[in-house]
Amino acid sequence: MTDGLPAPTSLILVALVTQPRDLEIARLLGWYRIPLRSAPKVIAVDFLAFYQTSMFADEKWRINLVAPVRGHELTTRAELLQDEPDHPHASQEYYKIQVGPLVRLPKPIVANKWRRITFFYTTGEYLFQARTIEDLIVASEDRPILWQALRERANQDELYGGETLPSDDIDEDLLASLLGLIERPGKG
Repeated sequence: MTDGLPAPTSLILVALVTQPRDLEIARLLGWYRIPLRSAPKVIAVDFLAFYQTSMFADEKWRINLVAPVRGHELTTRAELLQDEPDHPHASQEYYKIQVGPLVRLPKPIVANKWRRITFFYTTGEYLFQARTIEDLIVASEDRPILWQALRERANQDELYGGETLPSDDIDEDLLASLLGLIERPGKG
């Protein structure tokens, strides 16, 4: 890892950032939140790559920033956002993912036609080769290796029951689903 950027073997979760406030929280307070009900299978990764939605004006539909993951815990939205005690989701559980400094990528990774995404996994190697979001999609032949690495990480994580995750020998479509990968536009 150089200059705070991921190594080629780093496990990366592409995380959706819908509001500039959430990116500021990550930058200033050092955490990012994911609702438990919509969390990906494994959050014990090395880095988050922040995908910015249409709310980011000139920097929308792209990944500009990554941050190393320092740890995570389960808490409520009310604990995380104490200025919103009456929010409809205040009592719901969220993962609070502690992150290190946000680091700007040398080149942004843009979403051409593919703008509506959810969480998905990739690696440092894919991140540095990517020009578009589609380039982050791990190739079919590399998916079992990525899944094995994520399962091993989950087995080491106290908040997960890695043993309850499907084995490495699973159907290709299920594997793509577990990795958060969806069909590319214009296919299927």
